[in-house]
Amino acid sequence: MSLDARAFPLFAVRPLDWQPVARETIDALLLGSANALRHGGAALERYRGLPAYAVGERTAEAAREAGLDVILTGSGGLQGVLGRIDPAHRRLLRLAGRERIVLDLPPSLSITTREVYASEALPLSDRLKALLAKPAIVLLHSGEAAAHFAGACAEAGINRAAIRLAALGPRIAEAAGFGWAAIAIATEPNDAALLALARDLCQGFTPGS
Repeated sequence: MSLDARAFPLFAVRPLDWQPVARETIDALLLGSANALRHGGAALERYRGLPAYAVGERTAEAAREAGLDVILTGSGGLQGVLGRIDPAHRRLLRLAGRERIVLDLPPSLSITTREVYASEALPLSDRLKALLAKPAIVLLHSGEAAAHFAGACAEAGINRAAIRLAALGPRIAEAAGFGWAAIAIATEPNDAALLALARDLCQGFTPGS
């Protein structure tokens, strides 16, 4: 797409010690991030072959690699996935991060949650600060990243009015706050739509000018 893209991690993800539940006490797994599979460790093996519900395609791919039977892949957040659970799967095991969204649980479902990873916020690197000192477009994939990025910019004295934000969804845009040159939301919650939005934001915009 001829975009000059730079990647900077805002978090470092690490595994947490967790207590697995017995396989026979659950009907399916609920997965809101591929990090749950990357950092779940050897205990994931006991759930091999069980049905799994994934928030998106990346998470679904990681679940398949872990031997899970992905029967539904969402596209608009984990809450939307809950409304499409097979009635036969009433007991769900949610493998999640320490920081996660609160779900509105339908009365027909029960969820056991295990925290298997944590995301530790990182400061902005000197290289990123230098880039943000000039006009830039920033792509944000989560509300946590948006809130952390906004706070880090404030701490570093970076001028928000020179930065345009492309957010994957409304919750992410809301978490970023105000004062930016522009905030736009992708038409669909996927990377293709987010990149298309970034391309549109580039129109008539010269980074570094």
